[in-house]
Amino acid sequence: MLAGPAFALQLITATEAALPPDHPLGAERGISRGPSVMVVSPQPGAGTIKSPLALKIRFISHGNTTVDVNSVLVTYMRIPAVDLTQRIKPDISAGGIDVEDAEVPPGTHTLRVNVMDSDGHTNSTDLTFSVSQ
Repeated sequence: MLAGPAFALQLITATEAALPPDHPLGAERGISRGPSVMVVSPQPGAGTIKSPLALKIRFISHGNTTVDVNSVLVTYMRIPAVDLTQRIKPDISAGGIDVEDAEVPPGTHTLRVNVMDSDGHTNSTDLTFSVSQ
């Protein structure tokens, strides 16, 4: 039997993980009617987790808007930044991102998720997590 899933998605490569980290921006303040971006998994503050991991993010639109699926951008915060959007495009919907088995090398990783609604309002969130050996 295999120890892990047979078809885990390689979310971040070891080469990308070796790039120097970019420092996440501070939380942006101000009034925003953009869609809410809620991290479900890996749970914020969960400590060190194992790979493969579930990457689940929910989008919540406000008012009479809908999330523009084509606007979703997932960036691995390294120097230079790595666009992960195409790798997970099949797992993106107006309701969020749902990747069951994402392969990630050991280390601390930060992803930035940007999203826009049908009225052009934007929002983003950073997700930082640590993966054990």
